[in-house]
Amino acid sequence: MSVQAKEATLYSRLGGYDAIAAVADDLLRRLTTDAQLNRFWQHRGEDGLRREKQLLIDFLCASAGGPLYYTGRDMASSHKGMRISEGDWTIFLNHLNATLDSFAIPERERSQVLAFVNSTKNDIVE
Repeated sequence: MSVQAKEATLYSRLGGYDAIAAVADDLLRRLTTDAQLNRFWQHRGEDGLRREKQLLIDFLCASAGGPLYYTGRDMASSHKGMRISEGDWTIFLNHLNATLDSFAIPERERSQVLAFVNSTKNDIVE
């Protein structure tokens, strides 16, 4: 009887913490400099931006099967009242895809990342 090797988590296949942090860095840079989306980061202090970035990294790592624990609020609570529209979501996805392209994320992992991100849409878009 053979024992099949356990498949690596998405976290591992994406390259672990450092790779996910680099992707989050690139994505946030794109989002905060976008003419339509930058309104969500206006009037934020540097400390708040750093905390938000770390929560994003923790959320992504934990959601991808990594060893980090996400301590932030759920997606619905943290985005309530932000008036994120369908158009905002589309722009966000375009930036996410550009980020995934720039890191040459393989199709299998890209599909899993996009499926996960899209699963949060109903909690984010108003």
